[in-house]
Amino acid sequence: MRAVLQRVRHARVTVGDEPTGEISRGWLVLLGVGPGDTQKSVDWLADKVANLRAFEDAAGKMNLSVQDVSGGVLVVSQFTLYGDCLKGRRPSFTGAAPPAVAEPLYEAFAAALKMLGVPVATGRFGADMLVELANDGPVTFVLDVPV
Repeated sequence: MRAVLQRVRHARVTVGDEPTGEISRGWLVLLGVGPGDTQKSVDWLADKVANLRAFEDAAGKMNLSVQDVSGGVLVVSQFTLYGDCLKGRRPSFTGAAPPAVAEPLYEAFAAALKMLGVPVATGRFGADMLVELANDGPVTFVLDVPV
């Protein structure tokens, strides 16, 4: 799994004219699933996102987790995180898991965050989505789940 975490003041996703998910302070997680990912990948990443201390404490240091600041997580599927742009001018997406593999793991990731007590909102898997956000910092991390 590969995730881009963006610390946000607020974020929302819509499909067409329908809002599907919205959070105030927290993480926007753009989530890509690879063909070798498993429930173990899901559990590792959910724990990391829930407990990563990248929110400022009273002294202005990154010392608090999303749970510590009563924040939420907006999870948006993004297979393009596995896009390969090295050859030619058109990206290849053969490194991304097929939808039949990726969708259940995407849903399992959102469920795992909820089980950890984190409020979760989501986009719609496979849909063309509009994602709106206000970066906080900006603070952005790219996480690759260890194999």
